[in-house]
Amino acid sequence: MKSTLQRTLNPFALLITVALFSILATPTNAEEKGNTKSTEPITKGLRVFTCGHSFHVWVPGIITDLCKKAGINDHVQVGLSSIGGSRVIQHWDIAPEKNKAKEELKTGKVDVLTLSPIFLPDAGIENFTKLALEHNKNIRIIVQPIWLRWDIYEPTTKRPEKVDHNAITGEELRIRHAEHFKKMDAHIVELNQKYGNVLYIAPAPQAVIALREKIIAGKAPGLKVQEDLFTDALGHGKAPLQALVGYVDYAVVYRRSPVGLPVPAILKSAKLGDQEESLNLLLQELAWEAVLAHPLSGMKK
Repeated sequence: MKSTLQRTLNPFALLITVALFSILATPTNAEEKGNTKSTEPITKGLRVFTCGHSFHVWVPGIITDLCKKAGINDHVQVGLSSIGGSRVIQHWDIAPEKNKAKEELKTGKVDVLTLSPIFLPDAGIENFTKLALEHNKNIRIIVQPIWLRWDIYEPTTKRPEKVDHNAITGEELRIRHAEHFKKMDAHIVELNQKYGNVLYIAPAPQAVIALREKIIAGKAPGLKVQEDLFTDALGHGKAPLQALVGYVDYAVVYRRSPVGLPVPAILKSAKLGDQEESLNLLLQELAWEAVLAHPLSGMKK
């Protein structure tokens, strides 16, 4: 017995109906097109401005070095606003006559602005986003969250008298970071809904946790214990950690895999001898995996 649809429509009408369903099922909205385009590698040098603290301000130098090694010779770091332990709003609140970030953004000649908030709320992220878009509608804002200082989520946890970076597991690190990640992701999603898909996350802390797990498992060449990543209890990074974070930011800024790049100068400074090349590859792979896994990095698997 013929179905109701078959009895009602002649063959030509059926063909038109199928075609219409096919069109409606195909993603065509601007947002999805934009997301597809956002995964394309960038080969031309970008003009980057950075606002940050001691968990981020060394990233520009590493990215500049990586760009040279990748043959991106026209990369330009147009400026840096550095304030120790700063929230983004502190960079925003710098006096107008001294505010290099605002000055550069108003020229419309900044392609990427990188920010590194500590915890939320932080009105500086939205303030800079609005200003940046007023002068360059194509700018990207890349937000690099911190890995937890003292290995704790400070808004809800009292700072311990003693920190033992070696005593914590990867699972516990993820639990402690969970609320931090959740709030930061939600804020970026909210801002993207308001301003368009212009903000992205550089998942540095996720990559750091993955590296710490490799160290625990004895699978990080040249690194014996988690303390090998840090200069102090707070969590300032030594050269291997800085190289890892540099790779994460490079991958998000340029939408390119860092895997296969020569050893950067920062990692050379660690003097790891015959472990250097192996660790460099591991750092590249962990950085790239973290970027591909994060839904707000601008990249897709």
